[in-house]
Amino acid sequence: MITTRGRYAVRVLLDLAENNTGSYIPLKDIAARQSISKKYLEIIVKDMVAGGLLIGASGKGGGYKLSRAPEDYVIGEVLELMEGPLAPVSCLTGTAAPCPRAASCETLPLWAEYDKLTHDFFYGKRLSDLLK
Repeated sequence: MITTRGRYAVRVLLDLAENNTGSYIPLKDIAARQSISKKYLEIIVKDMVAGGLLIGASGKGGGYKLSRAPEDYVIGEVLELMEGPLAPVSCLTGTAAPCPRAASCETLPLWAEYDKLTHDFFYGKRLSDLLK
């Protein structure tokens, strides 16, 4: 399930892309336009800056702006940064211990197919695809 962290991160990026003037955009402006708590967005954008999705500046004239062009943001990358692996089951994350039942698991192909569909969908979408 995609949580508010992932959904709001995409909304922040989209808001910054739609309102890009080349200057930093104050978080209070983004929060007001998106009807999201500024306090909650502070937590989200901190992770987005740390992950290289945004550039932040504090002080007068500060705020946030995109670190790259909208066509260079892959939605899957954004969601995985904010949510962690999008795999539907832990055995497909690549970080889980090898499952002793993998060779005989009758449901693994189902989960693997679903994982591929999800991955291909989100990694096939770019922020620029969402722009009006």
